[in-house]
Amino acid sequence: MGKAISTPLLCQSKLFCFSFLYLFSSLFFALYFSFSSTKCIFRSSPFDPIQTPLFFYPSSYGEHKYGIPTLRSSCNSPIFFSDYWEVLKEIQEICRNSTALGSRSLKYMQRSADIFGGNFSVEKRFSYFDHPEDGREVPCGFFKRFPISNSDRIAMEKCEGVVVVSAIFNDHDKIRQPKGIGSKTLDYVCFFMFVDDVTLKGLNHHNLISRKSKEYKIGAWRVIRVSSNHLYENAAMNGVIPKYLIHRLFPSSKYSIWVDAKLQLVIDPLLLIHSLLIKDNVDMAISRHPYYVHTMEEAMATARWKKWWDVDELKTQMETYCEHGLQPWTPKKAYPTDVPDSALILRKHSMTTNLFSCLLFNELEAFNPRDQLPFAFVRDHMNPRVNLNMFDVEVFEQVAVEYRHNLKPGGPNVGPKIKKANSDLFANGSCSKCEKYLLKMWG
Repeated sequence: MGKAISTPLLCQSKLFCFSFLYLFSSLFFALYFSFSSTKCIFRSSPFDPIQTPLFFYPSSYGEHKYGIPTLRSSCNSPIFFSDYWEVLKEIQEICRNSTALGSRSLKYMQRSADIFGGNFSVEKRFSYFDHPEDGREVPCGFFKRFPISNSDRIAMEKCEGVVVVSAIFNDHDKIRQPKGIGSKTLDYVCFFMFVDDVTLKGLNHHNLISRKSKEYKIGAWRVIRVSSNHLYENAAMNGVIPKYLIHRLFPSSKYSIWVDAKLQLVIDPLLLIHSLLIKDNVDMAISRHPYYVHTMEEAMATARWKKWWDVDELKTQMETYCEHGLQPWTPKKAYPTDVPDSALILRKHSMTTNLFSCLLFNELEAFNPRDQLPFAFVRDHMNPRVNLNMFDVEVFEQVAVEYRHNLKPGGPNVGPKIKKANSDLFANGSCSKCEKYLLKMWG
């Protein structure tokens, strides 16, 4: 008789085998979704047309160097795009009917001044937060001429529908082309990049433009030369003008997307406008900050990491807001955070959005171009309130690729280095005007 073949102990129990198989499968899928690059892809129609690259750069330019990777392990709130052709048709219909964006329009103060923004006092600025029905004039920059050519100005005024805007001053970033745009998008969306002479010189050095030309075009972007000698000394403050006064530079546009030059859009702007503004029926969409929820946290980080050197000015700014009612974030607020990541801003050019932009610009001119600091104060104190979508950081990370700024001798232009900056915003312990804020923030 032959020897009986014994079954391994591991396989004698069906329950054990099934348990082992389930454990192995679970581990496999867990690892797959943890490391998969498509875990937070935003689904759109598989038949959406995608264009080939819009521009080919010389290798010396390095437009794709120093990309910042995204390391988020989850995607809690993905957005889903509608069909490209349906979106295109709907936005065209809205833009043809201007009343869809609101019948009330904002009136702007007109006068001449030595400073572009008018340099208003605290009391004067805050007096415009409560906007009456009678259409009171609001200060909103342009108290001196914005120094661009007449041909560029005419092109900007003719841009109807959707405009995408960015800016590079002091050669701080690279011009990057949008990716993943539909075949008809460039017919209905304008792309404008504002640059100064320093940046223009760099573009000429890489043979991206000819200085002899009166108009500049690089791929999708029309490049607008700004004579910044006639504006602010600080390059970042000059960049604030197209960022927050976009509705004044493009008076015929119905929607806009501001894109910091450190970003590259990888989703069609029409799909973004439709999913983040139109479908949610909001005036403005902006990303939450990845780490902070309180304005004071951002102010302390601004001082600690020397994002703005004049710490005394930062302290004065925060005390001014605390004195006039700035409160730390709580779940009772109508918004998920007080601190945005303002590198990507989508706007419907409605009266309330335009008012918000004007009020915020006035605060930036009064103190510094760090736009996250006055954001919550303006948002919470203006009347009427802006209807705002503060979307998750993971959405921001999937619709745009972020790159590091250009490395420049002497570091970034972060304001007047009037003295050795103390990295602690409240180093002297004297902050009676913000004491209640800090105690409430720290519990």
